[in-house]
Amino acid sequence: MMQVLSIQNGATTKECPPLGRLIVLTGPSGVGKGTLMRSLLQRHPELYYSVSVTTRSPRPGEIDGKNYYFISRNKFEQLVAQGEFLEWAEFAGNYYGTPREAVLKQIRAGKTVVLEIELEGARQIRASFPSALSIFILPPSFEELEQRIRNRGQDSEEAIARRLQCAQEEIKAAEEFDIQIVNDDLETAVNAIAAALFG
Repeated sequence: MMQVLSIQNGATTKECPPLGRLIVLTGPSGVGKGTLMRSLLQRHPELYYSVSVTTRSPRPGEIDGKNYYFISRNKFEQLVAQGEFLEWAEFAGNYYGTPREAVLKQIRAGKTVVLEIELEGARQIRASFPSALSIFILPPSFEELEQRIRNRGQDSEEAIARRLQCAQEEIKAAEEFDIQIVNDDLETAVNAIAAALFG
């Protein structure tokens, strides 16, 4: 019997066969989600990485359209009103969202789509895509997480304090997710994610 993937779009529900898979990778800021994702994609180019939209400024070395689509708050709010996001959330004073149609198109084409998103967005995906595999990345310790955030050298003390406060709350949510992986050693963590995806 063929399963049916239910895609929530406001009050309407469209049905389409689940040809591909949806994978959600989340965890607190500074835990190394981006680094893990880059390593995973280098090893498994067959995965489709969904590029998120954000209102935050690019960090050094980030490329528009590759790391994120960088847009204004006004434009983001227009896209929200038009129902263009699969999920969206505000985090640390900026909006982040996943473009709906790009993801659904890849799933319909049979691709495994990977989202690297914030906790609130990951919860939205779990609600609308219960069949998605959700992975929560944990730091080896809270002290190590703080060190990683500080080592970035990109945030003010106020921003660091905000990120750490959010991280404490986010870590409590780890049990909500299908798999928890501690990012202590990059190689070990990437192997654990790959094992979860490919058995």
